[in-house]
Amino acid sequence: MADKVEDTEELPSIAGEFAEEHPDVWEAYSGVGKACSEAGPVDNETKRLVKLALAAGSESEGAVHSHVRRALDEGIEPETLRHVAILSIPTLGFPKAMATLTWIDDLIHE
Repeated sequence: MADKVEDTEELPSIAGEFAEEHPDVWEAYSGVGKACSEAGPVDNETKRLVKLALAAGSESEGAVHSHVRRALDEGIEPETLRHVAILSIPTLGFPKAMATLTWIDDLIHE
């Protein structure tokens, strides 16, 4: 799973700017992400879906977009990503799940 971004041009503008302005902080942050990713037995597709669900739960449109982009690049099917939003209905509530679904669809229908 490619969570560490080597090239800051791949990042959304604000994150890329931050990475360029504060490379030591970005490197440490990326290191934590890599260590967390490698800390257990969860396969890469499941990790991506969990991260998408966490982004949905935190109501972060930017994080949802980021994980959807990465998931699509990794070959995860759009309907699988949409299923994450549907699964969130009982936990997050219908309005938040629908917001997540629209954020996912932003990129699926691009």
